[in-house]
Amino acid sequence: MTAAATAGSTATPNGTLARGFAYGLIGVIIFGGSLPATRAAVLALDPWFVSAARAVGAALLGAGWLLWERAPWPDRRQWRGLAIVGLSVVIAFPVLTGLALQWVSASHGILFIGLIPLSTCLVGAVIGTVRPRRAFWFWAVFGAASVAAYAVYMGGGKFSLPDLLMIGAIIGSGVGYAEGARLAQKMAPAAVISWGLVISLPLSLPAMLLTWPAALALVPASAWAGLGYVTIFSMFVGFLFWYRGMVLGGTARVSQIQLFQPFIGLLLAAVFLGETLDFGIAVGTVMVTISVSQARRYA
Repeated sequence: MTAAATAGSTATPNGTLARGFAYGLIGVIIFGGSLPATRAAVLALDPWFVSAARAVGAALLGAGWLLWERAPWPDRRQWRGLAIVGLSVVIAFPVLTGLALQWVSASHGILFIGLIPLSTCLVGAVIGTVRPRRAFWFWAVFGAASVAAYAVYMGGGKFSLPDLLMIGAIIGSGVGYAEGARLAQKMAPAAVISWGLVISLPLSLPAMLLTWPAALALVPASAWAGLGYVTIFSMFVGFLFWYRGMVLGGTARVSQIQLFQPFIGLLLAAVFLGETLDFGIAVGTVMVTISVSQARRYA
């Protein structure tokens, strides 16, 4: 099945679609912990080190998988797409979110994550992997606008440098997700993220060495735990489920599940970082649920 058919066809078997949503939901739950874990890490570690170290550690996991599976080398056309995945989700997203979370809480940054589905579908439409109907765009924008409005409310009606960094991260993530989903039509989802991580090593490895902490013993366990989470789960395991879900259920359909990620992340931030939740989250969750259910109908 072609990428366009997978994303836009209404004839996707129910069992396949259900499995696509299940894989996508697991991926979103894993990704939901990314910003709280990043926040825990950058409170004690240089954000440049956190971004580079998570990429290097995940690249080792990816290389191990490629060797274990004896994965074939990508063809010439696939290298370009893998480079895009590497630059966007391995480099740009971690760096920009890490820098932003120096100044704002995980709760503030998490709400921008709700814009990723719209970003993913916009990029997917450009590269031809999604062809949703017009009504889909209304509900996708409605869901994204709901999250964006709450983010502005949380920020006191202002956009600051951390907000701009988060917007850049969302754009990068959308590019990486859409391109990764396209590649996963022809490659194993694990191979897509593994190659993306490995080919990013010429950038991530020197950056990690240059920003290595001077006093490792002074770094609290919470920071190492956060770094470990984003390395193993956010940078590798989560993508195995996420790309597989978009292959089975279609980029346009499955990407809308990510509208729930901000609220999953907010809950985790409250539990593990002690950040405060408010009534607006409940209202936002209802609005996001409505937008996701309606977007699925028209994807």
